[in-house]
Amino acid sequence: MNKAFLVLADGTTFEGEAFGASGEASGEVCFNTSMTGYQEILTDPSYRGELVTMTYPQIGNCGVNDEDYESSKPHLSGFIVKEYFDMPSNWRSKGNLGEFLAGNNVVGIHGIDTRSLVRHIRDRGAQPGIISNTDFDLESLKQKASRLPTLVGRDLVQEVTCQSAYSWDEGGWNLATGYEKVTTHQFNVVAYDFGIKYNILRNLSALGCKVTVVPARTAWQEVLDMNPDGIFLSNGPGDPEPIDYAVDNVKNLLGKKPIFGICLGHQILALALGGKTYKLKFGHRGGNQPVKDLNTGKVEITSQNHGFAVNYDSIMEKADLTHINLNDNTVEGISSKEYAAFSVQYHPEASPGPHDASYLFNKFLKMMEKQ
Repeated sequence: MNKAFLVLADGTTFEGEAFGASGEASGEVCFNTSMTGYQEILTDPSYRGELVTMTYPQIGNCGVNDEDYESSKPHLSGFIVKEYFDMPSNWRSKGNLGEFLAGNNVVGIHGIDTRSLVRHIRDRGAQPGIISNTDFDLESLKQKASRLPTLVGRDLVQEVTCQSAYSWDEGGWNLATGYEKVTTHQFNVVAYDFGIKYNILRNLSALGCKVTVVPARTAWQEVLDMNPDGIFLSNGPGDPEPIDYAVDNVKNLLGKKPIFGICLGHQILALALGGKTYKLKFGHRGGNQPVKDLNTGKVEITSQNHGFAVNYDSIMEKADLTHINLNDNTVEGISSKEYAAFSVQYHPEASPGPHDASYLFNKFLKMMEKQ
Protein backbone atom coordinates (compact mmCIF):
# COMPACT_ATOMS: atom_id res chain seq x y z
CA MET A 1 0.00 0.00 0.00
CA ASN A 2 1.24 3.46 -0.93
CA LYS A 3 -0.27 5.73 1.69
CA ALA A 4 -1.40 9.28 1.08
CA PHE A 5 -2.65 12.18 3.17
CA LEU A 6 -5.28 14.84 2.62
CA VAL A 7 -4.75 17.88 4.84
CA LEU A 8 -7.11 20.86 4.93
CA ALA A 9 -6.14 24.46 5.63
CA ASP A 10 -7.72 24.26 9.11
CA GLY A 11 -5.46 21.29 9.96
CA THR A 12 -8.05 18.53 9.53
CA THR A 13 -6.25 15.39 8.33
CA PHE A 14 -7.34 12.24 6.47
CA GLU A 15 -5.10 9.24 5.79
CA GLY A 16 -5.78 6.96 2.84
CA GLU A 17 -4.14 5.24 -0.11
CA ALA A 18 -2.61 6.80 -3.18
CA PHE A 19 -3.75 6.24 -6.75
CA GLY A 20 -3.12 8.14 -9.94
CA ALA A 21 0.03 10.24 -10.20
CA SER A 22 2.83 10.43 -7.64
CA GLY A 23 3.42 13.73 -5.88
CA GLU A 24 1.42 16.53 -4.27
CA ALA A 25 -1.62 18.48 -5.39
CA SER A 26 -3.29 21.50 -3.83
CA GLY A 27 -6.53 23.36 -4.42
CA GLU A 28 -9.92 24.12 -2.92
CA VAL A 29 -11.56 20.95 -1.59
CA CYS A 30 -15.10 20.59 -2.97
CA PHE A 31 -17.58 17.74 -3.44
CA ASN A 32 -19.77 16.45 -6.27
CA THR A 33 -22.95 14.48 -5.52
CA SER A 34 -23.32 12.79 -8.94
CA MET A 35 -23.57 8.99 -8.87
CA THR A 36 -22.16 8.56 -12.39
CA GLY A 37 -20.13 10.50 -14.94
CA TYR A 38 -16.78 10.81 -13.19
CA GLN A 39 -14.89 11.04 -16.51
CA GLU A 40 -16.98 14.04 -17.58
CA ILE A 41 -16.39 15.60 -14.16
CA LEU A 42 -12.64 15.01 -14.36
CA THR A 43 -12.41 16.70 -17.77
CA ASP A 44 -14.68 19.67 -16.99
CA PRO A 45 -12.42 22.77 -17.12
CA SER A 46 -14.59 24.45 -14.48
CA TYR A 47 -12.81 22.30 -11.88
CA ARG A 48 -9.48 24.08 -12.41
CA GLY A 49 -7.97 24.76 -8.99
CA GLU A 50 -10.18 22.19 -7.20
CA LEU A 51 -9.59 18.95 -5.30
CA VAL A 52 -12.80 17.12 -6.21
CA THR A 53 -14.44 14.73 -3.74
CA MET A 54 -17.01 12.24 -5.05
CA THR A 55 -19.79 11.56 -2.54
CA TYR A 56 -20.82 8.35 -4.33
CA PRO A 57 -18.65 5.72 -2.59
CA GLN A 58 -17.53 3.47 -5.46
CA ILE A 59 -15.59 5.12 -8.27
CA GLY A 60 -13.78 3.52 -11.19
CA ASN A 61 -16.21 0.69 -11.97
CA CYS A 62 -16.74 1.86 -15.57
CA GLY A 63 -13.12 2.67 -16.34
CA VAL A 64 -12.50 5.41 -18.89
CA ASN A 65 -13.20 5.57 -22.63
CA ASP A 66 -12.44 7.65 -25.73
CA GLU A 67 -15.77 9.50 -25.86
CA ASP A 68 -16.77 10.81 -22.42
CA TYR A 69 -14.48 13.85 -22.51
CA GLU A 70 -15.70 17.37 -21.80
CA SER A 71 -12.36 18.88 -22.82
CA SER A 72 -9.03 17.58 -24.11
CA LYS A 73 -7.75 16.53 -20.66
CA PRO A 74 -8.42 16.72 -16.91
CA HIS A 75 -8.06 20.21 -15.43
CA LEU A 76 -8.77 19.56 -11.75
CA SER A 77 -5.95 19.58 -9.19
CA GLY A 78 -6.70 16.26 -7.48
CA PHE A 79 -9.30 13.52 -6.98
CA ILE A 80 -10.71 12.17 -3.69
CA VAL A 81 -12.85 9.00 -3.46
CA LYS A 82 -14.02 6.53 -0.85
CA GLU A 83 -13.40 3.28 -2.73
CA TYR A 84 -11.46 3.04 -5.99
CA PHE A 85 -11.94 0.10 -8.40
CA ASP A 86 -8.95 -0.67 -10.63
CA MET A 87 -10.66 -3.53 -12.55
CA PRO A 88 -13.47 -1.85 -14.53
CA SER A 89 -16.29 -3.73 -16.21
CA ASN A 90 -17.96 -1.81 -19.03
CA TRP A 91 -18.22 -2.48 -22.74
CA ARG A 92 -16.98 1.01 -23.59
CA SER A 93 -13.99 0.96 -21.24
CA LYS A 94 -10.52 1.47 -22.69
CA GLY A 95 -8.57 1.51 -19.44
CA ASN A 96 -8.79 2.04 -15.70
CA LEU A 97 -9.18 5.31 -13.86
CA GLY A 98 -5.90 5.16 -11.95
CA GLU A 99 -3.86 4.85 -15.15
CA PHE A 100 -5.87 7.69 -16.69
CA LEU A 101 -5.08 9.96 -13.72
CA ALA A 102 -1.42 8.98 -13.70
CA GLY A 103 -1.12 9.60 -17.43
CA ASN A 104 -2.54 13.10 -16.94
CA ASN A 105 -0.49 13.86 -13.81
CA VAL A 106 -3.50 14.00 -11.48
CA VAL A 107 -2.88 12.97 -7.86
CA GLY A 108 -5.62 10.90 -6.22
CA ILE A 109 -6.43 9.54 -2.77
CA HIS A 110 -8.93 6.82 -1.80
CA GLY A 111 -9.84 4.89 1.30
CA ILE A 112 -10.83 7.92 3.36
CA ASP A 113 -14.18 8.66 5.01
CA THR A 114 -15.66 10.94 2.36
CA ARG A 115 -18.89 11.32 4.36
CA SER A 116 -16.92 12.86 7.22
CA LEU A 117 -15.03 15.10 4.79
CA VAL A 118 -18.23 16.33 3.12
CA ARG A 119 -19.90 17.02 6.48
CA HIS A 120 -16.83 19.01 7.49
CA ILE A 121 -16.97 21.10 4.29
CA ARG A 122 -20.71 21.70 4.71
CA ASP A 123 -20.17 22.86 8.32
CA ARG A 124 -16.95 24.86 7.86
CA GLY A 125 -17.19 25.81 4.19
CA ALA A 126 -14.99 24.99 1.21
CA GLN A 127 -11.33 25.56 1.96
CA PRO A 128 -7.90 24.88 0.44
CA GLY A 129 -6.23 21.53 1.00
CA ILE A 130 -3.33 19.41 -0.12
CA ILE A 131 -3.01 15.75 -1.18
CA SER A 132 0.42 14.16 -0.85
CA ASN A 133 1.79 10.67 -1.38
CA THR A 134 5.42 11.81 -1.06
CA ASP A 135 5.51 13.95 2.10
CA PHE A 136 4.31 12.09 5.20
CA ASP A 137 5.28 14.78 7.72
CA LEU A 138 1.88 15.99 8.93
CA GLU A 139 3.25 19.20 10.44
CA SER A 140 4.90 20.02 7.13
CA LEU A 141 1.67 19.34 5.24
CA LYS A 142 -0.38 21.42 7.69
CA GLN A 143 1.99 24.35 7.19
CA LYS A 144 1.74 24.04 3.42
CA ALA A 145 -2.07 23.80 3.54
CA SER A 146 -2.41 26.82 5.83
CA ARG A 147 -0.57 28.99 3.30
CA LEU A 148 -2.63 28.00 0.27
CA PRO A 149 -4.66 30.75 -1.49
CA THR A 150 -8.43 30.57 -1.90
CA LEU A 151 -10.17 30.90 -5.27
CA VAL A 152 -11.35 34.44 -4.54
CA GLY A 153 -9.73 37.05 -6.76
CA ARG A 154 -7.90 34.58 -9.01
CA ASP A 155 -8.29 34.50 -12.81
CA LEU A 156 -8.31 30.77 -13.59
CA VAL A 157 -9.90 31.26 -17.01
CA GLN A 158 -6.54 32.05 -18.59
CA GLU A 159 -5.32 28.60 -17.53
CA VAL A 160 -8.07 26.75 -19.44
CA THR A 161 -9.15 28.92 -22.40
CA CYS A 162 -8.10 28.02 -25.94
CA GLN A 163 -5.10 29.82 -27.43
CA SER A 164 -6.64 30.43 -30.84
CA ALA A 165 -10.09 30.31 -32.46
CA TYR A 166 -11.42 27.03 -33.87
CA SER A 167 -14.58 25.66 -35.49
CA TRP A 168 -16.78 22.91 -34.04
CA ASP A 169 -18.91 20.50 -36.09
CA GLU A 170 -19.52 17.54 -33.75
CA GLY A 171 -23.16 16.94 -32.86
CA GLY A 172 -25.11 14.35 -30.88
CA TRP A 173 -24.05 10.81 -29.96
CA ASN A 174 -25.34 7.73 -31.73
CA LEU A 175 -25.08 4.23 -30.24
CA ALA A 176 -23.95 2.71 -33.54
CA THR A 177 -21.65 5.42 -34.89
CA GLY A 178 -20.64 7.61 -31.95
CA TYR A 179 -20.66 11.40 -32.31
CA GLU A 180 -22.15 12.63 -35.58
CA LYS A 181 -20.67 15.32 -37.81
CA VAL A 182 -23.02 18.21 -38.61
CA THR A 183 -22.67 19.63 -42.13
CA THR A 184 -25.73 21.90 -42.49
CA HIS A 185 -26.15 25.08 -40.47
CA GLN A 186 -28.87 27.64 -39.90
CA PHE A 187 -27.10 29.99 -37.51
CA ASN A 188 -23.59 31.31 -36.95
CA VAL A 189 -22.66 31.37 -33.25
CA VAL A 190 -19.47 32.69 -31.66
CA ALA A 191 -18.74 31.03 -28.32
CA TYR A 192 -16.41 32.62 -25.79
CA ASP A 193 -14.23 29.92 -24.22
CA PHE A 194 -13.92 30.57 -20.50
CA GLY A 195 -13.47 26.80 -19.99
CA ILE A 196 -16.13 25.50 -22.35
CA LYS A 197 -17.49 21.96 -22.17
CA TYR A 198 -17.69 19.87 -25.32
CA ASN A 199 -21.32 18.92 -24.74
CA ILE A 200 -22.38 22.56 -24.89
CA LEU A 201 -20.80 22.75 -28.32
CA ARG A 202 -22.43 19.45 -29.32
CA ASN A 203 -25.87 20.76 -28.34
CA LEU A 204 -25.42 23.97 -30.32
CA SER A 205 -24.06 22.09 -33.34
CA ALA A 206 -26.83 19.46 -33.28
CA LEU A 207 -29.43 22.25 -33.45
CA GLY A 208 -27.92 23.68 -36.64
CA CYS A 209 -25.42 26.20 -35.31
CA LYS A 210 -22.07 26.72 -36.97
CA VAL A 211 -19.95 27.34 -33.89
CA THR A 212 -16.69 29.27 -33.76
CA VAL A 213 -14.94 29.08 -30.38
CA VAL A 214 -12.75 32.05 -29.47
CA PRO A 215 -10.27 32.71 -26.62
CA ALA A 216 -11.56 34.45 -23.51
CA ARG A 217 -9.77 37.74 -24.26
CA THR A 218 -11.08 38.08 -27.83
CA ALA A 219 -12.12 41.72 -28.37
CA TRP A 220 -15.83 42.40 -28.85
CA GLN A 221 -15.27 44.13 -32.19
CA GLU A 222 -13.39 41.08 -33.48
CA VAL A 223 -16.40 38.94 -32.52
CA LEU A 224 -18.80 41.26 -34.36
CA ASP A 225 -16.55 41.14 -37.42
CA MET A 226 -17.33 37.40 -37.59
CA ASN A 227 -20.96 38.40 -38.23
CA PRO A 228 -22.55 35.98 -35.73
CA ASP A 229 -26.29 35.48 -35.30
CA GLY A 230 -25.72 34.97 -31.59
CA ILE A 231 -23.01 34.98 -28.93
CA PHE A 232 -22.52 32.30 -26.30
CA LEU A 233 -20.78 32.81 -22.94
CA SER A 234 -19.39 29.54 -21.61
CA ASN A 235 -18.86 27.95 -18.24
CA GLY A 236 -15.46 28.20 -16.57
CA PRO A 237 -13.58 27.99 -13.28
CA GLY A 238 -13.36 30.18 -10.22
CA ASP A 239 -14.25 33.74 -9.34
CA PRO A 240 -15.97 35.78 -12.10
CA GLU A 241 -15.00 39.23 -10.78
CA PRO A 242 -11.32 39.12 -11.87
CA ILE A 243 -12.46 38.34 -15.44
CA ASP A 244 -12.92 42.07 -16.08
CA TYR A 245 -11.83 41.83 -19.72
CA ALA A 246 -14.76 39.47 -20.43
CA VAL A 247 -17.20 41.70 -18.57
CA ASP A 248 -16.07 44.72 -20.62
CA ASN A 249 -16.50 42.78 -23.87
CA VAL A 250 -20.02 41.67 -22.95
CA LYS A 251 -20.97 45.24 -22.00
CA ASN A 252 -20.08 46.28 -25.54
CA LEU A 253 -21.91 43.33 -27.13
CA LEU A 254 -25.21 43.85 -25.28
CA GLY A 255 -27.92 44.98 -27.66
CA LYS A 256 -25.89 44.14 -30.76
CA LYS A 257 -26.48 40.36 -30.85
CA PRO A 258 -28.51 37.82 -28.81
CA ILE A 259 -26.49 36.48 -25.88
CA PHE A 260 -26.83 33.20 -23.97
CA GLY A 261 -24.67 32.40 -20.93
CA ILE A 262 -24.16 29.27 -18.84
CA CYS A 263 -22.55 29.06 -15.37
CA LEU A 264 -19.52 31.44 -15.38
CA GLY A 265 -21.04 32.97 -18.52
CA HIS A 266 -24.20 33.65 -16.46
CA GLN A 267 -22.15 35.43 -13.81
CA ILE A 268 -20.24 37.46 -16.41
CA LEU A 269 -23.52 38.57 -18.01
CA ALA A 270 -24.80 39.65 -14.59
CA LEU A 271 -21.62 41.65 -13.94
CA ALA A 272 -21.90 43.25 -17.39
CA LEU A 273 -25.44 44.35 -16.50
CA GLY A 274 -24.10 46.01 -13.35
CA GLY A 275 -24.65 43.20 -10.86
CA LYS A 276 -22.45 41.64 -8.20
CA THR A 277 -21.42 38.08 -7.31
CA TYR A 278 -20.40 36.37 -4.08
CA LYS A 279 -18.78 33.12 -2.97
CA LEU A 280 -21.05 30.32 -1.75
CA LYS A 281 -20.20 28.47 1.44
CA PHE A 282 -19.56 25.16 -0.32
CA GLY A 283 -21.01 25.55 -3.81
CA HIS A 284 -23.40 23.45 -5.91
CA ARG A 285 -21.84 20.47 -7.67
CA GLY A 286 -23.78 17.44 -8.81
CA GLY A 287 -26.57 16.17 -11.02
CA ASN A 288 -29.52 16.55 -8.68
CA GLN A 289 -30.11 20.25 -7.92
CA PRO A 290 -33.81 21.28 -8.01
CA VAL A 291 -34.43 24.53 -9.90
CA LYS A 292 -37.78 26.27 -10.35
CA ASP A 293 -38.61 28.07 -13.59
CA LEU A 294 -40.50 31.12 -12.32
CA ASN A 295 -42.16 31.70 -15.70
CA THR A 296 -43.78 28.25 -15.96
CA GLY A 297 -43.78 27.07 -12.34
CA LYS A 298 -42.08 23.84 -13.39
CA VAL A 299 -39.25 22.29 -11.38
CA GLU A 300 -36.19 20.96 -13.20
CA ILE A 301 -33.59 18.60 -11.80
CA THR A 302 -30.30 20.09 -12.96
CA SER A 303 -26.59 19.47 -13.29
CA GLN A 304 -24.45 22.11 -11.56
CA ASN A 305 -20.84 23.01 -10.88
CA HIS A 306 -20.16 26.42 -9.36
CA GLY A 307 -18.79 27.99 -6.19
CA PHE A 308 -19.99 31.57 -6.81
CA ALA A 309 -23.46 33.04 -7.32
CA VAL A 310 -25.20 36.21 -8.53
CA ASN A 311 -26.64 38.68 -6.02
CA TYR A 312 -30.07 39.44 -7.49
CA ASP A 313 -30.63 42.56 -5.37
CA SER A 314 -27.72 44.14 -7.23
CA ILE A 315 -29.26 43.51 -10.64
CA MET A 316 -33.03 43.56 -10.14
CA GLU A 317 -33.47 46.87 -11.98
CA LYS A 318 -31.67 45.51 -15.07
CA ALA A 319 -32.78 41.86 -15.21
CA ASP A 320 -35.72 39.62 -14.41
CA LEU A 321 -35.20 36.64 -12.13
CA THR A 322 -36.21 33.57 -14.16
CA HIS A 323 -34.96 30.59 -12.11
CA ILE A 324 -34.19 29.90 -8.45
CA ASN A 325 -32.55 27.03 -6.60
CA LEU A 326 -35.12 25.35 -4.33
CA ASN A 327 -32.47 24.19 -1.85
CA ASP A 328 -31.23 27.65 -0.89
CA ASN A 329 -33.13 30.17 -3.09
CA THR A 330 -29.97 31.29 -4.88
CA VAL A 331 -30.21 32.81 -8.37
CA GLU A 332 -30.25 30.20 -11.15
CA GLY A 333 -31.35 32.28 -14.13
CA ILE A 334 -31.81 35.86 -15.32
CA SER A 335 -33.09 37.64 -18.42
CA SER A 336 -32.18 41.20 -19.38
CA LYS A 337 -35.06 43.67 -19.26
CA GLU A 338 -33.58 45.74 -22.11
CA TYR A 339 -31.51 43.43 -24.31
CA ALA A 340 -31.88 40.03 -26.00
CA ALA A 341 -29.74 38.30 -23.39
CA PHE A 342 -30.39 35.56 -20.83
CA SER A 343 -28.38 33.11 -18.76
CA VAL A 344 -28.59 30.24 -16.31
CA GLN A 345 -26.30 29.20 -13.48
CA TYR A 346 -26.79 25.48 -14.06
CA HIS A 347 -25.84 23.19 -16.98
CA PRO A 348 -28.65 22.41 -19.45
CA GLU A 349 -26.19 20.35 -21.49
CA ALA A 350 -25.74 18.04 -18.44
CA SER A 351 -22.81 15.60 -18.96
CA PRO A 352 -23.27 14.12 -16.48
CA GLY A 353 -26.80 14.79 -15.37
CA PRO A 354 -30.46 15.04 -16.39
CA HIS A 355 -31.72 16.69 -19.58
CA ASP A 356 -34.65 18.58 -18.05
CA ALA A 357 -33.30 21.97 -19.14
CA SER A 358 -32.21 21.25 -22.71
CA TYR A 359 -35.06 23.49 -23.93
CA LEU A 360 -32.85 26.50 -23.20
CA PHE A 361 -30.81 25.87 -26.34
CA ASN A 362 -34.03 26.11 -28.36
CA LYS A 363 -34.82 29.37 -26.58
CA PHE A 364 -31.48 30.72 -27.82
CA LEU A 365 -32.33 29.61 -31.37
CA LYS A 366 -35.71 31.36 -31.24
CA MET A 367 -34.02 34.50 -30.01
CA MET A 368 -31.65 34.41 -32.99
CA GLU A 369 -34.56 33.76 -35.37
CA LYS A 370 -36.37 36.81 -34.02
CA GLN A 371 -33.30 39.00 -34.46
